[in-house]
Amino acid sequence: MKAILVNKDDDGYRAEVAEVPESDLPDGEVSIAVDYSTLNYKDSLAITGDSPVIRSFPMVPGIDLAGTVEACSNDAFQPGDKVILNGWGVGENHWGGLAQKARLQANWLIKLPDAFTTELAMGIGTAGYTAM
Repeated sequence: MKAILVNKDDDGYRAEVAEVPESDLPDGEVSIAVDYSTLNYKDSLAITGDSPVIRSFPMVPGIDLAGTVEACSNDAFQPGDKVILNGWGVGENHWGGLAQKARLQANWLIKLPDAFTTELAMGIGTAGYTAM
């Protein structure tokens, strides 16, 4: 999968679009094909390194996402369900939405109402919540 991957090591601080094996995804109950994410202020700080918002490296930034459930280890969601995520330390403590795939905890996710597409949900995104 492709992801924006932020690293900090002896070579310095860098962000790059990288090919990341799905086996590298962090633990979680729900595997998601990410349809959309947004680029927020906190994400820009994470990508540029201008503020220490990332708590562990390597990190995939992206504090929100909308996507399609591929698998769930409990009965909270079914494959094909459309879900959204905002917050929960994603992009800081846990890999976020600026990738093709994500693996997250079920209680972090909200089933997307039928009236919304994943594109529309991220058109609102975290910045939209903030503006309201």
